[in-house]
Amino acid sequence: MDAGTDEGHLEGRRRMIVGLDTNIICYALDEDYPENKQLNGLLLNLSPENKIAINPTTIHETYNVLVFGEKWHAEEAAHGIRLLLRNPYVEFYNQTRKTSAIALELAVHYKLRGRDSLIIANFLANNTPLMYTHDNGLLKHQKITYKNTNLTIKDPLNNQA
Repeated sequence: MDAGTDEGHLEGRRRMIVGLDTNIICYALDEDYPENKQLNGLLLNLSPENKIAINPTTIHETYNVLVFGEKWHAEEAAHGIRLLLRNPYVEFYNQTRKTSAIALELAVHYKLRGRDSLIIANFLANNTPLMYTHDNGLLKHQKITYKNTNLTIKDPLNNQA
């Protein structure tokens, strides 16, 4: 992609922040997932122009999946997640009462599940333009709008991302 045509460019260089859904974080962290190889560069190629965004919901869902679903040792999962949190190219968006109010509106309007609406509301509240997920229930929406803010939803495992 040509940096000059990207609306999010900074001083001629492309600047992108992509929100990550829980499944994408898990795939990127856990080499046992077959999807891991396709996402190999996602966390390794972070830079000032290529950032990711996470939030409390995605972090704690990731811990839950890795420890209770994938049977990681709790300390190993917590350590991997803490490394992610410390990365200077990972934006961490807190959640507020406003985020919850937006999430409720989105849940009703788009028929989203509770945690999904909270994740999406968090990214919308922080003007994140793009979210990666492998969740077909979210991918069917393609774009979610709240007021004047749009969040495009794409699957990085499908070549359209």
